[in-house]
Amino acid sequence: MMGKILSRAAAVSLLLVTAHSCWPESAPSNITIEVKADKTKGTLPPIWNFFGYDEPNYSYAPDGKRLLSELHALAAGPVYIRVHNLLTSGNGSASLKWGSTNVYTEEASGKPIYSWSILDQIFDAFRNAGVRPIVEIGFMPEALSTNPKPYRHEFPKVPVTEIYTGWAYPPKDYEKWSELVFQFVSHLRQRYGDAELKTWLWEVWNEPDIGYWKGSREEYFKLYDFSAEAVLQAFPEARLGGPDTTGPGNSNAADFLRAFLEHCAHGKNYANGKTGSHVDFISFHAKGSPSWKDDHVEMGISRQLGSIQRGFEIIKSFPEWTHTPVVLGESDPEGCAACSAKDYPQNSYRNGPLYGVYTLEALDKVLTLTQNENINFLGAVTWAFEFEDLPYFAGYRELATNGVDKPVLNVFRMLGLLGRDRVEVVNPAALSAEQTLRDGVRGAPDIGAIATRSQRRMDVLVWNYHDDDVPFPNASVDLRIAGLPEDANRALIEHFRLDATHSNAFTVWKEMGSPQSPSAAAYSRLQQAGELQLVNSPAWISLSRGKADIQFALPRQGVSLLRLSW
Repeated sequence: MMGKILSRAAAVSLLLVTAHSCWPESAPSNITIEVKADKTKGTLPPIWNFFGYDEPNYSYAPDGKRLLSELHALAAGPVYIRVHNLLTSGNGSASLKWGSTNVYTEEASGKPIYSWSILDQIFDAFRNAGVRPIVEIGFMPEALSTNPKPYRHEFPKVPVTEIYTGWAYPPKDYEKWSELVFQFVSHLRQRYGDAELKTWLWEVWNEPDIGYWKGSREEYFKLYDFSAEAVLQAFPEARLGGPDTTGPGNSNAADFLRAFLEHCAHGKNYANGKTGSHVDFISFHAKGSPSWKDDHVEMGISRQLGSIQRGFEIIKSFPEWTHTPVVLGESDPEGCAACSAKDYPQNSYRNGPLYGVYTLEALDKVLTLTQNENINFLGAVTWAFEFEDLPYFAGYRELATNGVDKPVLNVFRMLGLLGRDRVEVVNPAALSAEQTLRDGVRGAPDIGAIATRSQRRMDVLVWNYHDDDVPFPNASVDLRIAGLPEDANRALIEHFRLDATHSNAFTVWKEMGSPQSPSAAAYSRLQQAGELQLVNSPAWISLSRGKADIQFALPRQGVSLLRLSW
């Protein structure tokens, strides 16, 4: 599915133009990109169809339901959702970095009481939207925690480093924990059926190498073993993985990931006494490091790519796990979705097009790294969703604000429009993954491109990325496509664009005077501005002996998707 697309040229007739079509914009830098439509490079896996967030109760809020449906509509392939706090105690109210289901409490005698009503609302929202969960087994119910008080944290009243309260501790009884996990999985199996559960992914906890887990490393391995045993007893066909540690560019995280893989390969299983533990996929996180440079944001993509590369190297060092699928459980420009631009000015990148262009740049380089390392890569989770009852465009890491889609969502829409058969691109202006990993994008910009071909259709995605978010002249792109059917004499072109003035509700909101209570008419305009837009198209172009030549100007931190149909 194409998702929501708003054409600014809907009333414009389809015009026959020359093969040298040009959008009239200033273009001082000349870039030539050649696409060989008849030279295939394998498939393009939709590694971007993964999203996550801390606050599971937002899943069934009205804006949350709408956004889940929009994510499902991004592409024909499955979309996966990962959330924290599925076993956390509480009344179901949500706040920043908090959520709860209250699935487990105890009688005074210690007898377990299970309640699934809040949990069902979350998973019903997933099912109704057509998305698939990555079921994160955590966190610790208050009645099972070895250190339950205080239990609920109050963020941002306390720093991020102090949010790890009673829910982060090991269980006081691993047998009771195991039974909870068994009942949890059994309930989901009964409610949603085997056919659905076979498509899900399951994992144990989140970032056990930092404050999310207040136990020792060995205690986490014990938790993993007991959890895996319970999951497979309840549903033997479950696909289970972990450990979802933080970025292995950090030495402690790297050591933890390595120790986990060693335990699962050769260690004694705490639950059954056998050697090793069940692993169907391996997960870890990777984050960048933006900074504020006096008057602008400077992104830190090299740190994120470095963590990914190091994680791949650790996995490849184990013969047992060389071909095991890998998931980046969180893959983002930095680490705190709930930290606003007001408190952290480096996070102001989140409101405009830079967030989306950075995400595209990172995904492209991850694809190259997976190919270089021969990694069986499933996907990269963008840790962003939506928050409730917060100001418009406050600079949180989110896909939408108060029901208005932010520019980043339109990059995912563009990705969803791509075909699955990738074709060769010759692009001297592109930086290599190795160079970007080593230096970031601090000198010349990276003018990247991905091209795919479908039945009677060609899609070319082009972006202009730089770490520094400063004004810069447009790049002039000469897109030369060869290998099209020689019996076709013309093609319909659609030019989708994300930049400062296209597919960008943030710019429109600022033009309105940054209202926090927009009128109904203004709100409708904002929603329309948040949709994916066409620029100076659709239009017809001539083809000559299977070739097309298209020129257009591409702003810094801008993305164009050019679709040709014949």
